[in-house]
Amino acid sequence: MTALEYSKRGLIGVLTPQANTTVEPEFSIMWPKGVSMVNARLISSKKTIEERLIDYTGQVEASLDKFTNAPIRAVAFACTGASYLMGQGKEAELCERVHKNRGYPLVTAAHAVTNYLQTLFAKRIGLVSPYPPSLTEESVGYWESVGFVIAEVAAVFDDSSDFHPIYSLRAGSAMDAVNSLKDKDVDVIVMLGTGMPTLRAILNCADWDGPPVTSCMLSLAWRTMLHIDGKEASLDGVQAWSRGEDWRQRMLVHCL
Repeated sequence: MTALEYSKRGLIGVLTPQANTTVEPEFSIMWPKGVSMVNARLISSKKTIEERLIDYTGQVEASLDKFTNAPIRAVAFACTGASYLMGQGKEAELCERVHKNRGYPLVTAAHAVTNYLQTLFAKRIGLVSPYPPSLTEESVGYWESVGFVIAEVAAVFDDSSDFHPIYSLRAGSAMDAVNSLKDKDVDVIVMLGTGMPTLRAILNCADWDGPPVTSCMLSLAWRTMLHIDGKEASLDGVQAWSRGEDWRQRMLVHCL
């Protein structure tokens, strides 16, 4: 495997929705030393979120061509909403096809969250949703289809922004929603979407007395790094990511 100057541990390809302003900053904070990424944007002119997500799904394999022969070790598909509309069957087929044809894994955010929750032996889930109601409903259906009970949903969707109702959300909105689920009967709290900033909220909850807290971005970085390092999922590893053991200091510096 080719060793690159800035990627001695591994180079990761990332597929990101066109206007997403969170994926690259949060990944840059979470990637360990010796890991770097190249990014390709998924583009759609459709007007609704759901229509754009369907467009993105159809672009995945063509978008991988943008990396040409870069020696990537894995690709992180940072668009959870696309998996909801595909359903777990088509999502699994896509991942299998990419791995077979290109020789590296396609790690979807939804699969990563599923693996994260399974490693924590979680069953009852609390969701923090930045989505409009229709997509929140789709997300609930997806998580139920992969075996989880959605016990609570806290919505933070805000359609008043002149930029984007998800990407313009602040970390404080996520934290408020997480706090609203702290005393509910849930095993884990999941902050959905790759566009809502979540790392500050996760660190705020690292030592609290509530349930474990994760997000699509945290889960996706964790699962992609397992592929890079050739490791299996473990409870200790999941807990270390949730505490920010490797990335906490980078996040604190970023917030200065």
